[in-house]
Amino acid sequence: MTVTAERPTDPAADPLATPIASAGLPGAAALKRTARRLGIATVRDLLFHLPRRYEDLRELRTLGQLVNAGDGERVSARVQVTGIRVEASFRRRVPRTTAYLRDETGEAEATWFGRRFIERRLREGDWVVVSGRVKKRGFVPTLDNPEFQRDDGSAMLHAGRIVPVYRLTEGLSAQSLRTAIRAALERYRPLVEYLPASIRSSEQLVELAIAVPDAHYPESFEARDAALIRLAFDELLALQVGMVGRRRDRAHSRAQPIDASDEREQRLRRQIQAAIGRRAGRGVELTVDQARAIEQIRGDLGGEQPMLRLLQGDVGSGKTAVAAHALALVAGAGFQGALLAPTDLLARQHAATLGLLLEEAGLAVTLLTGSLTAAGTRSALEAMALGQASVVVGTHALIQERVSFARLALVIIDEQHRFGVEQRGQLEAKAGGRSPHVLLMTATPIPRTLGQVIYADLEVSDLRTPPAGRVAIRTGIRRFADLEATWEKVREEAAQEHRTFVVVPLIEGTDEEGAVAAESEAVRLRELLAPLRVGLVHGRMKALDRDAEMARFRDGELDVLVGTTVVEVGVDVPEATMMIVESAERFGLAQLHQLRGRVGRGTVESFCVLVSEAPEGTTEYERLRAVRETLDGFELAERDFELRREGDVLGLAQSGLPRLRVASLQEESHRALAARAREHAETILDADGRLLGAEVQALRHELEHGWLAPIAAAEPSSGA
Repeated sequence: MTVTAERPTDPAADPLATPIASAGLPGAAALKRTARRLGIATVRDLLFHLPRRYEDLRELRTLGQLVNAGDGERVSARVQVTGIRVEASFRRRVPRTTAYLRDETGEAEATWFGRRFIERRLREGDWVVVSGRVKKRGFVPTLDNPEFQRDDGSAMLHAGRIVPVYRLTEGLSAQSLRTAIRAALERYRPLVEYLPASIRSSEQLVELAIAVPDAHYPESFEARDAALIRLAFDELLALQVGMVGRRRDRAHSRAQPIDASDEREQRLRRQIQAAIGRRAGRGVELTVDQARAIEQIRGDLGGEQPMLRLLQGDVGSGKTAVAAHALALVAGAGFQGALLAPTDLLARQHAATLGLLLEEAGLAVTLLTGSLTAAGTRSALEAMALGQASVVVGTHALIQERVSFARLALVIIDEQHRFGVEQRGQLEAKAGGRSPHVLLMTATPIPRTLGQVIYADLEVSDLRTPPAGRVAIRTGIRRFADLEATWEKVREEAAQEHRTFVVVPLIEGTDEEGAVAAESEAVRLRELLAPLRVGLVHGRMKALDRDAEMARFRDGELDVLVGTTVVEVGVDVPEATMMIVESAERFGLAQLHQLRGRVGRGTVESFCVLVSEAPEGTTEYERLRAVRETLDGFELAERDFELRREGDVLGLAQSGLPRLRVASLQEESHRALAARAREHAETILDADGRLLGAEVQALRHELEHGWLAPIAAAEPSSGA
């Protein structure tokens, strides 16, 4: 099924498409100004901005009972305001607002820092319900930054109930967001049901008009669970309809068969092995896994059914050599192959590497990126259109409308999780009347259990065996207070013209958990490590500026590169021997393994230092210990899947599919739900992968225009 995430803009046809600014909701001005940062532009976006967790604040305590409450315990109470005071605090002149509270059993105080609007919303004599964490300061209990709501007979939203906790952004308060969502639920009800009655009945799912309100403001946790199961099923059905639809549509396509004799194939293999050997300075053999993958790909290329194969293996496992072999087979048969890379720098690296690997086979590589000169771009476009460029490497520039190929037969997508199905399809469409063969590559292995769900429409080749001579990387865990020896090691490595990566989880500032930020850490390290040269890269930089800084690091103009996870997929720097990951517990286990793979690419011993304050015995520490104890990316993928407690950070983000908001494939019950969703998808789609019939028209509209559209269209998750 071909779907698009484009949404209709006519509120008359689709009321949920009403822009937030014109929806008539309370706080519309603040929502319009801030909510886009959360991806909220329409009423639909607001209603499906689901809570990330819930707090049970139903039990109302008396103030007398707070004396026995634990320090930091979250409580709710119905109280009367007896006074309000605003004064300067010790926190850099941030004003502190104090409300004095009482009931028939005792007294308490509530304090807020930097929230001057409190004095306008609370008045002496008001009866309110407050919810917050108890702090024991002297004899009077204090509630720190509590939420509150005037007890005027209206429905409780912020206290005294199961309270939803949402992801927020600067300038948007939790109270404002809850109030707007509640108003939207009232104004735009009932929500139109899109799930066929037969499916809803067989799965015993609640109606959408019940599920969405109960996902935000449940009266009980049983109601919340029923709502979330319904929404999780909807996500998984969208995922499966998209995959089954694309598989069936592809089954009717025809590709150009690529014939290759055994003699030609063996000659090509010897040529590539020789090129790898020249780079390594010694004789090499392809690994057993590489040889198997090459045979599988060769078999796929020989048929009329378009290849759709995933090649997964660790950094340094030899994926590029396999890709070179596939490109050479296609070029040798008189056709064209194109490799799509996510960044300009990575595209240039691939072009250089493939150029060396294919040189002996007499094949030149054409590069097309946004940073080429006008003359270079014209030359590349002309060569591609005339069929003179048989091997092409490029970035998103390859999918521009002006790009054409004479005989495109193979498309290779590197780091495929960074591209959506739509982007992949734009490149595939340049093959003309036939569908090209497609090879997807990823350096992040997907756990077997997860792969059974999300890769049911792909053939998979694994590269598990590292090439001979790969340098082992020593990995350690350190506290921030114990880094003096680490920084001294950085200086020693720099003296030998080796380089160091320092990766942090944020770009600027810090959050409430004290994570180190890239910009401030770069400033600190320039002072600490002087006279070493320290560079900085992060996701908010312009791509060309980021690539230029990484090129300076590659070329030895920088000794240390500070960055966020944008270095996860970066340039090959054999001289990089140290990877330091600060606040390492905040990264996914697969991410940590990918970051570690940035070093140890030369012939010198390399090191990875995971810096964390996570206490031993916690899940966070166990994840770090797993990275320390194994270099096998496939094994780590399985451990990551076992240790993740919430979210779908590894799974769909690394698969090229969007993150699910509700469903979590870490949960066995949700994997079973996904299997049943696939059975329904197989039933409701026709042989061409289309949703036809009156019963599924509402579902089709939802998958094309609603909150499920990005999942059905397999839009990739955006990364920081």
